[in-house]
Amino acid sequence: MSVQPAISVTQARKAFGGLLAVNDVSFEVAPGELLGLIGPNGSGKTTMLNLISGALKPTSGSIALGGQTISGLPAHRIARAGIARTFQLVRILPSLSAEENVLAGAVFGHMRQWGGEARRAARDLLARVGLGGLGATPPSAMTYIDQKRLELARALAGNPRVLLLDEWLAGLNPSELKTGINLIAELRAEGRTIIMVEHVMDAIRSLCDRCVVMSSGALIAQGRVEDVLSDPEVVRAYLGGGDA
Repeated sequence: MSVQPAISVTQARKAFGGLLAVNDVSFEVAPGELLGLIGPNGSGKTTMLNLISGALKPTSGSIALGGQTISGLPAHRIARAGIARTFQLVRILPSLSAEENVLAGAVFGHMRQWGGEARRAARDLLARVGLGGLGATPPSAMTYIDQKRLELARALAGNPRVLLLDEWLAGLNPSELKTGINLIAELRAEGRTIIMVEHVMDAIRSLCDRCVVMSSGALIAQGRVEDVLSDPEVVRAYLGGGDA
């Protein structure tokens, strides 16, 4: 008996006028899999995450979560169905404290919690991402890296079925990068399903089960990490061809 994919993307297309940001892309993510979504800048990776999370609606094609079509639903319904994300440019709630930011994820996410249970979970998550004891701190008083950690804690607060990480490791120094990779590895070990957009190839190699590669909106390769990264078309996409 086959296992239902956690995420199924089928011929997804997103057009902005005459620009095809995502061009008939199809792939699946198995439950508990960590999939790397990679490609050069401008290849459509973040647009794909926006389609999955509901920030954008596909022009055509479909996206399913556990076999149920979610493409076209508003973002808040997709979040409640079980998809949470971080953003390439951090999005936090500036008027709320760190703990209240995480509480928002617990209250409005997939596995909603309330009251004391939610506050305990928020404090535990803040500690887990390295922000223990900073629950009363406003995001404006935090460094950019700590704001990214806060956003991850908020995404985890609803115990999502699928976690989308959009360049979460970007901008970390070597020590923070090691800590960040270890944290994502822990999430993977818990059996979480994760799609990770990332340019840090050490993280892709050490964390991902498989990779999907996009270039100019199209899917150009998918498969095992070592096979994909040695694919000549992938190398050309990153480094440029002879006529580039």
